[in-house]
Amino acid sequence: MKIVILAGGTSTERDVSLSSGCQIYKALKPRGHSVILLDIFLGYNGDVDSVFDMDRDWAEDIAPVKETVPDLEQLKAMRKDDSKSLFGPNVLELCGRADIVFMALHGDSGENGKVQAAFDLFGIKYTGTDALSSAIAMDKSVSKQLFRANGINTPNSILLTKKEDVKPVKLPCVVKICSGGSSVGVYIAKTQEEFDSAIDQAFKYENKVLIEDYIKGREFTDGVIEGEALPVVQIEPKEGFYDYKNKYQAGSTIETCPAKITKELEEKIKSTAVKVYRTLGIKTYARVDFMADENDNLFCLEANTLPGMTPTSLIPQEAATLGKDFGDLCEWIIDISLKKYIPASC
Repeated sequence: MKIVILAGGTSTERDVSLSSGCQIYKALKPRGHSVILLDIFLGYNGDVDSVFDMDRDWAEDIAPVKETVPDLEQLKAMRKDDSKSLFGPNVLELCGRADIVFMALHGDSGENGKVQAAFDLFGIKYTGTDALSSAIAMDKSVSKQLFRANGINTPNSILLTKKEDVKPVKLPCVVKICSGGSSVGVYIAKTQEEFDSAIDQAFKYENKVLIEDYIKGREFTDGVIEGEALPVVQIEPKEGFYDYKNKYQAGSTIETCPAKITKELEEKIKSTAVKVYRTLGIKTYARVDFMADENDNLFCLEANTLPGMTPTSLIPQEAATLGKDFGDLCEWIIDISLKKYIPASC
């Protein structure tokens, strides 16, 4: 099978995406596929006719995820053409020649549905859910409205669209951008000074910011594949909260899978994860994040339609408890994603 793994891009999660793409490439390459790893923004400037037959390690220059987000202005200066398109040289051409594109994109370069919509127009097959559910899940203000309308408990929140809209809030609270991921643009404010700083920082990322109730308790996540919940993971950062550093620096967080919790809480998390998956119209797979307070009241934080596939990511850990190694998981994602393209009558 000819597979393009699409990673990189211009989001703050660029490095995470490249790390995911690297792991997927290394898993699929030995399985007999013709695999290439492309940066969606920088593209490929060589001969497209022979690219799938090249003897090349496409992952050799990819570095581990750093503790801080990448310098996107420096990245944009690397582009050799003058195009403002997200799609770099020959990206659409090569994706069109593949049997499927494995989406390793994270953040607004690939999780907001725009790339999926473009691929739908060009007839390009890709892994993961469709454009509409991607867009809904990416915008936390929209997804939270659907959660509430469908009886899914989620932290109370206020949506801000400009700084002067800020109202007095109960502290501590969580300040987060609406369409971020990997905890970029997420802050826990315990004092008025921290709150003011968090608002200023969040608005540097985008013009929609949520102020959310702070839930004191335990953090969990649960993957859903083809509408079935995977084993639950409990997440315990050694310091602070589950931020960008703690997510991607090995040894920063204790992750227990399956989580050592009561059967009742486990079933509550799993059933709610599936309900979130269906409420947002997600197809193929996703990961759903939760907080449980001191009384085991469950709060859904968000759904991730392209979960990380880095060495520290959670979906691979969940699959491993089912006896599926990383390569098996990648093949599983490809198989279920191809089902999207089978006519309903077949």
